[in-house]
Amino acid sequence: MPAGRDKPLAPTDTTPDGDVTSPPIGVRAVGVSTSAIADRGVGDGPVRLLDRELSWLQFDERVLALAEREDVPLLERVRFLAIFAGNLDEFFQVRVAGLKEQVAAGVVGSGVADLPPSQQLRTIHSMLRDVLVRQDEVLHERLLPALEEQGIRISDWADLSAAERRHCTEVFEEQIYPVLTPLAVDPAHPFPYISNLSLNLAVTVRDPASGLTRFARIKVPPVLPRLLAVDETGRFVPLEQVIAANLGHLFAGLDVVAHHPFRLTRNADLEIEETEADDLLLAIESELSSRRFGRAVRLEIEPDMPDEVLRLLQRELAVDPEDVYRLRGPLDLRRLALLAELDRPELKYPPLQPTTQPRLSTDAQGQDPDLFAVLRAGDVLVQHPYDAFSTSTQAFVEQAALDPQVLAIKQTLYRTSGQDSGIVRALLDAAANGKQVAALIELKARFDEETNIEWARALEEVGAHVAYGVMGYKTHTKISLVVRREGDGLRRYAHIGTGNYNDRTARAYEDLGLLTADPALGADLSDLFNVLTGYARHTQYRRLLVAPTTLRPRLLELIQREAEAPEGRITAKMNSLVDPEIIEALYSASRAGTRVDLLVRGICCLVPGVEGMSENIRVRSILGRYLEHSRIYRFGQTPGEVVHLMGSADWMPRNLDRRVEAVTPVEDPALRARLDEILELGLSDDVLAWELDSDGAWHRVPTLEGIDSQAELHRRARRRARVDRERPGQDPERGKS
Repeated sequence: MPAGRDKPLAPTDTTPDGDVTSPPIGVRAVGVSTSAIADRGVGDGPVRLLDRELSWLQFDERVLALAEREDVPLLERVRFLAIFAGNLDEFFQVRVAGLKEQVAAGVVGSGVADLPPSQQLRTIHSMLRDVLVRQDEVLHERLLPALEEQGIRISDWADLSAAERRHCTEVFEEQIYPVLTPLAVDPAHPFPYISNLSLNLAVTVRDPASGLTRFARIKVPPVLPRLLAVDETGRFVPLEQVIAANLGHLFAGLDVVAHHPFRLTRNADLEIEETEADDLLLAIESELSSRRFGRAVRLEIEPDMPDEVLRLLQRELAVDPEDVYRLRGPLDLRRLALLAELDRPELKYPPLQPTTQPRLSTDAQGQDPDLFAVLRAGDVLVQHPYDAFSTSTQAFVEQAALDPQVLAIKQTLYRTSGQDSGIVRALLDAAANGKQVAALIELKARFDEETNIEWARALEEVGAHVAYGVMGYKTHTKISLVVRREGDGLRRYAHIGTGNYNDRTARAYEDLGLLTADPALGADLSDLFNVLTGYARHTQYRRLLVAPTTLRPRLLELIQREAEAPEGRITAKMNSLVDPEIIEALYSASRAGTRVDLLVRGICCLVPGVEGMSENIRVRSILGRYLEHSRIYRFGQTPGEVVHLMGSADWMPRNLDRRVEAVTPVEDPALRARLDEILELGLSDDVLAWELDSDGAWHRVPTLEGIDSQAELHRRARRRARVDRERPGQDPERGKS
């Protein structure tokens, strides 16, 4: 950091107990600041489980590293910085908030590593020092100068010309001033409520007649653009600076003494006691209303806020000293994502052109295929975003909604794309067409609760059967079932996926979907939907693995099988690996000589490469343009004995024990080869890959061969479609978007 520059952040240097915090622990690997191993004392033996919360932060550091990479297009780097900031917001709202609740409740140990919550909080604060210094350096020393070189500039008000200030003031008077509501604080006006993640101005004003000084708060309206365009050339000024420069309009007759931006983060995790909730939908709505009153867990301010203003905010907001973060502005970097939407294609990734699976392509006359006939001929595996969501998963539900032979559609919905969700629109059409539609909507999908409530009511209005799942469990499984009348009776068609039925995230998340007419899987899904919507208590299924009943035992059985095999082999891809029982089983397999390769995008509590415990285990993480989201589990390497699984469940206690999940075996040899291809490319990647060391730190894999697994998967999907286009009767434009 350059000498003489203001320290861009802290948390403050004391803990809730008043102790001085320790310096960051662990080692600084390439692009990653700390280890996820907290200090556990001398003589405890090797650490068996990494701390979950620190591993979450390490994942966000790897996202931040994408914003640092100069080989990533500039506006995409800005987007990654915004994603990093959004992830950090969620970390505070959920994980830090949860730890604080545990401290208040006197919990002694928590998490898979069973560390005291107070120790976890101290380590988090220590780790955040380094992380937020990097955030500041990325923004001010790398991205902003690079943007300015490309004619995109975020200017301070002080740097604007007189003409530019007049323009901004005109915009203020016409479009901003009418929306603002200054709130005074005095004996007649109590301190106003500060909502979660809101950006505010703390304003000090003086009455020139009496000389009295008062405090006021102005909320920067989230309904307005965070950056105000100064002109047509790509120059912007932060909205809060425009408001600050025009405070005289809001406090006529008073002298504005000072103004300081601040931002508050609150506990935003819902706590619903379902056994006491007669109507879960109403209970969720009530909890959403109270969420904004959650306990404060972070206060972000700029370095020049005076102590007296800070003390007032801390007192009124009940913010602990260690939860104050001084950051060089602008605050709320999530909103920088607006810059990534600028029409500057040369500063972004090339547009994605998803393909259509060859068997799902239109015919020579441009007619859509009969998807049911396609699936009767064999299963189809799609991988988004390389395979188009609209011509596969969405087309499956849309065709079912219009097909007069379809009698019923059953669907789970966890996260959708909001008002323009093609999947939900198709379900509405199906119900309007007189089909039996059953929608299992998860109301407790974090931060999507309001959207799901709206869809639940819309579906009920058209006569669909709407249910909210099994009491006490989140319904996280991604399944769709279609029942169709055919010449030989009723036949079931199904989709089993790893990702949400969301056309927007399907363009950014890497996910898998199996489309099938397999009778056993169809029967299993019928049984599972009966569990979800009624009182059925199926504990055994024909082929499907279901949490919380059959999935964990089968996984442990397969791991043990490989531990006992002469040359055991386990390869798995997932979002997070947290479950202690699964981790211990993998350690046992490693000690038995089983080779274990893991692709874990986010949180990983397993410690790899420790002699006598995990020396045969390798852990990698792929981070790039697309969010790796699919779950693939492969056991064995002897032909005829290999088991391939895919589905919605990570290896976490919540997925295996507290959620309804579905994982399906994949039997078709060609589709198994596709899964192997995905796994092998991830393990060979040396452009996007990171590797976890035995000390709990991540390092970027050195680039030797230049294998970018995401780019290669896209190339192969296009090559498959191109080969198909060369056959007669195919539409060469199918799949473009």
